[in-house]
Amino acid sequence: MALTVPCMKPVVAVKRQLQGFLAKSYVSISFVDSAKVKPPKKIRRKKQNMKAFEESMSWEDRLADAVTPLWRLSYDEQLHIKQQNQENILSQFSSKLSHLIAAHQSPVVNDTLGFSVLPIMPSPVRDCYRNKSTFSVNKGVDGNPKTVGFYVGTGRDRNIICVNGDHLLNMPEKHKQVARFYQEFIRLSPLDSCLLFHKGGHWREVTVRTNAKGHTMVIVYFHPQTLVPEEIAIHKEALVDYFTKGPGAICELYSLFFQESSMTRCGHEESPYQLLYGQPHIHEELLGFKFRVSPDAFFQVNMAAAEVLFTVARDLCFPEGVADRVSGTLLDVCCGTGAIGITLSPAVERVIGVELVQQAVEDARHNAALNGVLNCRFLAGKAEVILPGIVPQLSSSEEGGGGVAAMVNPARAGLHYRVVRALRNQPAVRRLVYVSCKPDGEAMRNFIELCCPPDPQKKLMGEAFSLRVAVPLDMFPHTQHCELVLLFER
Repeated sequence: MALTVPCMKPVVAVKRQLQGFLAKSYVSISFVDSAKVKPPKKIRRKKQNMKAFEESMSWEDRLADAVTPLWRLSYDEQLHIKQQNQENILSQFSSKLSHLIAAHQSPVVNDTLGFSVLPIMPSPVRDCYRNKSTFSVNKGVDGNPKTVGFYVGTGRDRNIICVNGDHLLNMPEKHKQVARFYQEFIRLSPLDSCLLFHKGGHWREVTVRTNAKGHTMVIVYFHPQTLVPEEIAIHKEALVDYFTKGPGAICELYSLFFQESSMTRCGHEESPYQLLYGQPHIHEELLGFKFRVSPDAFFQVNMAAAEVLFTVARDLCFPEGVADRVSGTLLDVCCGTGAIGITLSPAVERVIGVELVQQAVEDARHNAALNGVLNCRFLAGKAEVILPGIVPQLSSSEEGGGGVAAMVNPARAGLHYRVVRALRNQPAVRRLVYVSCKPDGEAMRNFIELCCPPDPQKKLMGEAFSLRVAVPLDMFPHTQHCELVLLFER
């Protein structure tokens, strides 16, 4: 599995590489052998040596090591490390599945454990690629509790220091600029910052979203504590004045939102995002389609790499030259704002998307209409509640017939076991593409449950899937994180 790095026209390179793989017979596919690929040994340092090492570093370098731990390496070296990490993860999957099959004494055909790991797809953009950044507020190096940046240290160890992120390679200048001016604003404010909810304070973190056109959306999070609405209104007005008429006007905000919340994280339903200034949405464009993005909607943080990701997903779902090509239904689980389903809609008769966040579903419906896409239907709710009811109907005559392909792109926690069960037990689903940003976490359990022998205790009675190909993709240069796109078939 030699490392190759296409440096031009990445979308074209993706298509050619996948076509070359899919043209081969599955019998000849290489597989990850857990006996050959061993996880790297963990580097252990004595605590006193680690402490001495950290104390000799600048705060900027400590933060860079925490947020972008691969920043000191060349990009080729970064890709090599990520390739090895993904191969090790897939080796663990192969080993666990082998032991499970042996324990069930199940007959296994030669290619059940055979799959190919393609060379990692590089990000077309290496620096300043993030279109969304969230900056925290806490005590800085100088002790000022109104410092905006990123954490070094942990709450458990009670050694958190908030460090300015102006030097981070993955952050665009516009995000850093907004963070600097937000810090200036809260330092001018008579209200304290909210470091711990039970100790009072109001000003919290700030999120910055930007798009290719340079539009900037800012969301300020605020703890109301005991303030009445009339008091909060005064500070909202000061915030608007600062960013539209005061020093912060240089940021040229397209949108300014404000969310009052006494919880660490909450969506629009629990505490509505209040538009204080500008437009309610920004828009992105992917593979010729336009998408509306709301304040809390999920969208890929690296747009150039997202185009590569969606191309990989499309070509795995609908590979040219495969005799049983899906032409019926695409089931898009965890569909977000509908980006994957809409970009794949020309290759399928219909798309059914399922998403938990109601605002994201509204965005998805709007995006389908915006692009003139008529074959998409988006449903709001928990996938584990919705799927068991709709999956059995997908291949019925009254639903239009045809085969079913599934696309799943869950959060780091992976899919709920009932979602896996619904997909596994529906014989119409012959091809499944799984996009994972943390394949060594709970997603590993999903992979095993999709491919394991039938298990009556877990109600996994359908025919097992087989992993055919894994495609690592670097969505987050300078970090250790990587997207892994997996094609399962049966």
